[in-house]
Amino acid sequence: MKVYKYLMLFLLTGGMLVSCSKDDNDDIPNPPDNGGKTEVSLELEIKDFVWKGMNEIYLYKSDIPELANDYFADQEELYDWLETWDTPENLFYDGLVASQDRFSFITDDYIELENSFSGISETTGVDYRLYRLSSGSNDIFGVVRYIIPGSNAEGKDIQRGDLFTKINGEALTISNYRDLLSNSTITFTLAKIENNTISETGETVTIDAQTLTENPILINKVLDVDGIKVGYLMYNSFVADFDDELNTVFADFKAAGIQKLILDLRYNGGGRVSSATRLASMITGQFTGEVFAKQQWNDKYQNYFLQENPDRLFNYFTDKIDNNEAINSLNLSDVYVIGTSSTASASELVMNGLSPYIDVIKVGDTTVGKSQASVTLYDSPNFGRENANPDHKYAIQPLVYESVNAEDMVVPYNGIIPDFAIEERISNMGTLGDPSERLLSAAIDAIAGSRRFYPEREFWYNEFKEAGFDNILYQRMYIDKLPDTGGRKLGVSFNKE
Repeated sequence: MKVYKYLMLFLLTGGMLVSCSKDDNDDIPNPPDNGGKTEVSLELEIKDFVWKGMNEIYLYKSDIPELANDYFADQEELYDWLETWDTPENLFYDGLVASQDRFSFITDDYIELENSFSGISETTGVDYRLYRLSSGSNDIFGVVRYIIPGSNAEGKDIQRGDLFTKINGEALTISNYRDLLSNSTITFTLAKIENNTISETGETVTIDAQTLTENPILINKVLDVDGIKVGYLMYNSFVADFDDELNTVFADFKAAGIQKLILDLRYNGGGRVSSATRLASMITGQFTGEVFAKQQWNDKYQNYFLQENPDRLFNYFTDKIDNNEAINSLNLSDVYVIGTSSTASASELVMNGLSPYIDVIKVGDTTVGKSQASVTLYDSPNFGRENANPDHKYAIQPLVYESVNAEDMVVPYNGIIPDFAIEERISNMGTLGDPSERLLSAAIDAIAGSRRFYPEREFWYNEFKEAGFDNILYQRMYIDKLPDTGGRKLGVSFNKE
């Protein structure tokens, strides 16, 4: 395919292609704005939408020559180039996504994507992380991190800290883990650790997967730390559908008179920017109207906003959520955040956005390192959900802006380094929310000013994947909708001949 692609590009740039006349294609009808080319296949329509969406708003548009507005002379040349790609997925990932982009994606089912935005997924209810037995090993084992409340796993003989080595009787390996873990019914073969050696216990647990809406607020409670009232919140995803519940938690914290807050984002891979902004506003409250984050778009969008709507380039601390409901704010001057190698995007946005205003004390491990936001584009005249092409369910989720804080600091590409470095040990996971649990205990020590020595890492295993790795929103940060440009497109617009 690549040889053919480059040949086509040579012919195009050399001016050697001659467009087919309409008489040569009498059997094909003329769709709107298709440059005079008659019938196009559904796949070509999809590819055309993908290219035009990326040409319109992609953050790294300037890094992809083929996305330049003047790269193709007309719709005919664009069609010819698009036809050199085998599938819309090949076009997107191999032809239009920049090398530094780890997070833009395409989906052939935007219904599934929309469900994910609301926290809806198919799951057994067992949240886990997978590990290689050693560096380079093909053998994998899993460790249960928590059980989702209300799921089919709740009440089963499986809990945080349990290990598993087989799924449906088959040993987990690099080559089969995806297929095994995607089964609708999963039998976990449980195991234990003794002297850094994993051995099966002979126990199995069978759980049916279900479609479930997971509440991202896993734990909230008030702790006493040497007479200091400390709020503890374990929050696992920025899902706007649960902003009301989050606000209620902060109302309880406020009523309890908490003086410090431990925000546990150890398993939070991100989510909606508006929810991150609201959470930051709940933690503070004294900065309403101040800049929480700044947005940096591609050149055309950045210049448009600077000229037409400069306010669009900022996320501000707020005192309201949906339906004009007042935010319950704590007016804190510091926050203790637990983060790990699973902490990404909107979680890092909260940490970075708060840093210019209050002390953010970071406990745990280095985070992922992601500061870009994406948005959903549909195959419609304005890329919105309304009037989307009824013949397919493709959508793209490109990165559209990079976020920096009020001091123009970006989340480091290699992640945010903790002030108090400590990681979960799979040999002793502890109970989430218990003050003796390893990471929570370290955060409590930081509050009490009694920093202790933390044992070194367990080096005999290597992190591999975690639950949700196959979710299309895994470690993504996204905005609610396309920005308003007054109906004006900033990308290319080929006229019908």
